[in-house]
Amino acid sequence: MLGWFYSLCDEIRHRRRMRTGNAAHALGRRGEDLAHRLLQRKGYYVIARNYRTPSATAEVDIVARDGDSLVFVEVKTRTSEDYGTPDSAVDLEKRRKILLGASHYLRRTDETGAPVRFDIVNVVFEAGKPKLELLRDAFGGAEST
Repeated sequence: MLGWFYSLCDEIRHRRRMRTGNAAHALGRRGEDLAHRLLQRKGYYVIARNYRTPSATAEVDIVARDGDSLVFVEVKTRTSEDYGTPDSAVDLEKRRKILLGASHYLRRTDETGAPVRFDIVNVVFEAGKPKLELLRDAFGGAEST
């Protein structure tokens, strides 16, 4: 219903970021905005974005609830799939940092008993139009929706 309005707001934010900063960073932030909207459409409740540990050694792009599960979401944005899908860039070192950020979040919020899952959202801009793919349980399985 308000999809057009959210899209307009995302586009305005993206253009402002392009004027004031790094183009790659602006593209990544736009991908995070789109991923946030995708997760909401799929019934996730977004709790936090860009959660960082105090030492800034780890970051989780999106922390959300999906039913009873606490979900830590990594968003990977690319302009093409020439070098593979965006999620292929989530190597062992990146996973370690996401796990560190998730662990810190769980301790800080005292949610250590909650079921936890790690998802990835691929965002690829093909001819300027974004294509999004949600990979559920990306660290434990290959279920995608």
